[in-house]
Formats: sequence, structure tokens, C-alpha cells
Amino acid sequence: MADNVAGAPGVLRAINDRAALTLLMKHGTLSRAQMVELTGLSKPTAAELLSRLIADGLVVLSGTTSGARGPSAQLYSINRDLAYVAGVNAEEDRVTAAIADLTGHVIGEASVEVDLTAGGTPVPAVRQAVRNASRKARTAMKSLRHIVIGVTGSYDPTTDRVIYASHLPGWEEPGVMKQLRDGFGVPVTVQNDANLAAVGERTRGGAKDVDTFALLWVARGLGLAVELGGRLYQGARGGAGEVGYILMGGRSATFQDSVGNSAVLQLARRHGLKGDSADDVVAAAVRDAETKLPFLQELAERLATGIATIVAVLDPPLIVLAGSTCQAGGSLLLELTRTELARISPFSTPLVASSVTGSPVLAGAVDTAVALGRESVFGGLSSEAWAPMAPSERLLA
Repeated sequence: MADNVAGAPGVLRAINDRAALTLLMKHGTLSRAQMVELTGLSKPTAAELLSRLIADGLVVLSGTTSGARGPSAQLYSINRDLAYVAGVNAEEDRVTAAIADLTGHVIGEASVEVDLTAGGTPVPAVRQAVRNASRKARTAMKSLRHIVIGVTGSYDPTTDRVIYASHLPGWEEPGVMKQLRDGFGVPVTVQNDANLAAVGERTRGGAKDVDTFALLWVARGLGLAVELGGRLYQGARGGAGEVGYILMGGRSATFQDSVGNSAVLQLARRHGLKGDSADDVVAAAVRDAETKLPFLQELAERLATGIATIVAVLDPPLIVLAGSTCQAGGSLLLELTRTELARISPFSTPLVASSVTGSPVLAGAVDTAVALGRESVFGGLSSEAWAPMAPSERLLA
């Protein structure tokens, strides 16, 4: 009992420290008075806490308040130079990396083209992209605490391999994960691109106010991310959400065969549309909607058929349509899909478009890396507790 009592002040200090760090992560900068108001701590305790965090290098002075009545107040913020993280989006022909500090602020981004059709490993391209982004950020790669990579596939922890990624040359080869870890010397997480897009939607998009939703990713690849109670459901081997394999009217016809890149191009040719990708023909159809509406209507019917199956199994409170093909279709494809879904499904499931700007996969990779980086640096809290705030919730200095 005595040991517990003796340890109580240390435990209380740790709780207060974590509460203060969490508030600084959320608000960006705070004065001591604001810290007192938000935590309920006494002024002397808050002053001691902030002094301790500064001495530990976790918090820094960041200017003073101005423009208000009364004397100016010292402002405090998280030490952004503590550590950095990297988010990576690995596509078939390009790898894009972004470096961020622990507040989630991106300070460097770079892309490299890649062609592995003749064989080889994707590791050098990933390293080059991260290296180039680090140079732009003026940070050393050794300062990275965590790297999160998004791929059109899944990571199987039981075999330490990337699976369901046959269209991404080199990624399914044995040893790729070990090469990445050894090459960077820091923890590396590989995550499905749709799952990362869902993280981005939760942290900075239209799903900020819900803790359960599904995100359908339609681009070169097809995938589904499922968030249950604020957590991604990934399945026993990382394969949850591989909806491209759903059968759609025969033993060999799948959802991928219905709305994948090749299927959309074939459908477009039947409607007199030409283009090099599904995104091109869908965008062209939207521009000429008056004559190409039948093409968009048939594509919407295919999308709605797959979504109806998903809704029947999960009954989510919200489904987000994302990916370059859905983005190219815009509000017109969204509305056509909504109408068809309402016609064929007894569920009244809201269907919305992704509202994340830029690359949702890269955004989700950065936000996931930031959360893991915070856990690594500050310790003691789960990654969810350190989850990045949406940009609109930050009070930037």
C-alpha cells in the first residue's frame, strides 16, 4: 500500500503531462491561463507542469498573445523538432512521400516515377521518394520515427508479406518488408490504400462526426475500408475489404470485373467514348453529360449493385465514395448511384463523396504515421489517443 501511495504523485504527474500534451496537440498553442482553464489544474501546478515539459524538450515557448486587453501572455506549443514521420503512397507508376512533424504539419513532399514491369523490387523507389521529401523538408532521414506506406493491396502479419497486390510489381515478393525496415532503420507500416483513405476521411473529411462508416475506393484498384467504432477492421490476414472479389452474377464475374479500369474502358467504348483510363472516360462523359448520360447511368447501376451487397452485409450508417474514378464522376455520378441504390436496396444508407483534398491515401498515411510517431515519442497512450486533429480543429500560431 505504501508503494502505491509513494508512486501516486509520479502517476498523477504523468497523467497531467499527457493531458497537457494532448491539449497542445489539439489546439496548437496555449497560454498558461488557457491550460489552467482546460485542465482544471491550479496555476502553480500548471506552471510547474509546463516548466517540466520545457525542461524535457517536449514543449517550447512560441511567442506571446497580442491584440487583447491586459498584459501579453506567454504561449506554449509542442516542440515540432522532436521527431518527424513519413507517409507514402505507392502506386503502379509513381511513389509519393510526405514528411510531417508531430503536429501533423507537412513540411516536404516529393514523387518519383517507377517502372517495375521488367522485374525488381519497389524498395529503392520508396527510399528515393522519402529521401527527396526529406531534403525538401530539410530534415535527416534518421530523424524519422515511423513510416506508413499505402499500397493497393494488404499486409499479412502472419507471413510479413504484402498480399492481394499482383498488379503492383515487386510488392508481393518475399523479403520486401524486411528490406524496407532494414533500409530505413525505423518501424515501417504497410497499409491498404482504401484503409488509409478512410483514415484521411475520418481526420479531415466528411466522416469526422461519425465513428462507424465504410469507404468504397474505386480507382485502378477497388477496395473497401470499414471503420467500426473509430477503428479499422482489417480481418484475420489483412484482407477485409477486398470487395473486388465479390461475385456479381456468375462464377467468374466479380465487382472488379464490373467497375475496374478495364471494365469501365470497355463500357465506354460501347458508348462511343475514348480514353486511356477509366478516369479519363468518366470525366469526358460528365463534360458531355447530355449525350453520354446512358454510359454514366450504366456505370452507376454497376456501382450501386456492388454497394447494395456491402450495405446488406454491414448496414453502415454512412458510405463514402472515393478514388479517382468516383472523383472524375463528381456529383452527377454520385447522384445517379444514389438513385439506383435507393431503387434496389431496402436500406436507406447515406452515400456521400469524399471531401478530402489532394491525395486521400497520402493524407491518411501521414495522419497514421503522425499518430504512431506521437505514441513512440510520448509513450503511454494508444495511437488513437494521439490521433491527429482535423486541420479545422487546430488553432495554429
